[in-house]
Parts: sequence; structure tokens; C-alpha cells
Amino acid sequence: MGIGIGILLLVIGLILLFAINEFPASVQEVVEPTTVGWILVIAGVLALVLALVMNNQRSRTTHVEERRDM
Repeated sequence: MGIGIGILLLVIGLILLFAINEFPASVQEVVEPTTVGWILVIAGVLALVLALVMNNQRSRTTHVEERRDM
């Protein structure tokens, strides 16, 4: 799930940065869309990196089962 969220944030951020040229004036008065795009790109990259690190740690975990016969 973390990888999917990271990719989604990255794609939305890149669309805001490069694909959309003109925003409505009401949106630009409240927030700068390119700034939001950069924030989403950074959040997407961070989510991807964290998801990959967590998956890597999960794959290296070993489980030991101990049985005692009485």
C-alpha cells in the first residue's frame, strides 16, 4: 500500500508541476499550485523510499520456532 500511495503522490505532484499551465485565479489566490506540486513530489519520493526500506526489512526477518517435548 505504501508504494501505491507514493506513486500516486508523485504523479499528482508532477502533473501539478508540468502538465497544468493555467490555474483558476481563485486557486492561485489561496495557494501556489507549483509549491503544492513540489510538496507532493517530495512526499511521494519519501513514501516510496520508506515503503521500500520497510519491505526490505520485512524480507530479512527470520522466525525461530522452539518446541519443547515433555
